[in-house]
Amino acid sequence: MKRTVVVLNAASGAGSDEALASRVGALFERAGLPAEILLARGAEISSKVSAAVDQGAELIVAGGGDGTVSAVAGALVGTEIGLGVLPLGTLNHFAKDLGLPLDLESAIQAIATGRSMRIDVGEVNGRVFINNSSLGLYADIVRHREQQQHRLGLGKWPALVWASVSALRRYPFLSVRLGVKGEHHLRRTPFVFIGNNEYQMEGFALGERKSLAEGHLSLYVAQRPGRWRLVQLAMRALVGRLKQARDFDIILGSEIVIDSRHRRLLVATDGEITSMSPPLNYRIRQASLVVVGAAPRTEPGA
Repeated sequence: MKRTVVVLNAASGAGSDEALASRVGALFERAGLPAEILLARGAEISSKVSAAVDQGAELIVAGGGDGTVSAVAGALVGTEIGLGVLPLGTLNHFAKDLGLPLDLESAIQAIATGRSMRIDVGEVNGRVFINNSSLGLYADIVRHREQQQHRLGLGKWPALVWASVSALRRYPFLSVRLGVKGEHHLRRTPFVFIGNNEYQMEGFALGERKSLAEGHLSLYVAQRPGRWRLVQLAMRALVGRLKQARDFDIILGSEIVIDSRHRRLLVATDGEITSMSPPLNYRIRQASLVVVGAAPRTEPGA
């Protein structure tokens, strides 16, 4: 039996975390896969995962949203340690794109079956991302949203609206030099988005990915929209609902270099903001992450 560790993202310490941990532990026992349950916040997540790896864990389960899953995945990339996912976040893009169960009990049952698959991850200057990375408007809005949450005590969504209005007033643009497949492109744009594999941009699958194992990054560069279109693009990016291809230049590649005259750039990776020095070196790390609990995806009507 695999040594299993579950890392749960503790919310706000409101008293429900221990109850959730107890329930998760009981469900793993019932599924025949006893697990050690750990509660963690913020930077504690990565440190606890690293400790679990050092102590011989064979399966590590991330309980939380995409940011939590990304933090756990970053420590497991390139190893044979499996990643399980308990989708306890608001949007859970990663679980949805992989076709993983979205309710807690079903997710645990799927993990206990041991079915696994290898998927790609993206990387920028050594930082791993499972969904996407971006710079420009999106990173600007997320930074200001976090500032409003901390300074004014606003909730996530009111802070998001406030940050978006602020961005609309500033109307920011970024001058970048893009290097893909030996070609270079100069762009002045409000928004650059790099996806781990290709995002669907039309029909009823806006913002979704058919596969996370095609071995490429997808680069979307926003054209120069007006102010209202600018905020619409950012809002759709925040909820994983990018607009049709007419709003973007789209390029696929296994490596992408983004340079700028700025000494530092705010870079979003799976919703987390980091300040990085350009050039930003993006690459796909093909089949580098083992995900446990995945089931074969079937087409409608199959």
